[in-house]
Amino acid sequence: MNLVEVTVNSLQQLKEDGWKDFLEKVESFCKQNDIHIPAMDGQYSVSIRRRYYQQRSIITEHHYRVDIFYAAIDFELVELNDKFSERAKEVLILRSYLDPADGFKAFKIDNICTLAEKFYPQDFTRQELHILRSELIIYESDVPHHDVLKNVTTLSELWQ
Repeated sequence: MNLVEVTVNSLQQLKEDGWKDFLEKVESFCKQNDIHIPAMDGQYSVSIRRRYYQQRSIITEHHYRVDIFYAAIDFELVELNDKFSERAKEVLILRSYLDPADGFKAFKIDNICTLAEKFYPQDFTRQELHILRSELIIYESDVPHHDVLKNVTTLSELWQ
């Protein structure tokens, strides 16, 4: 989930501050490969059914920056946000505290209890949530002492 957040933030930063650098790289690529570069400050015209018309004082740079560059970034941001809703992100982040990798380094009792309480309310009564916390405290102190569990690196291995 951290990678998703970093990607979203990077895309947003690219949208806000990346156009100039991106355009310079594209122009450099075009020059190296002998590709024509349109005048960015020139009027942008569009072909529709073999007729040309001028868009209301839209310059070429505006078309490429807004209609293509920003639109592509917005599309990716929408895709990421649709696939990972805030609720899904929270479940995945809270679930990561169960990860047994690195000797259960990520193990956090409060976060695991929050996961159970917030996303599995029908599976735990108030009393069971209290018992869960007590059992997790014992689990946290007991697990590092078991040789069998020291080499466990995934949740599926732990479950087995």
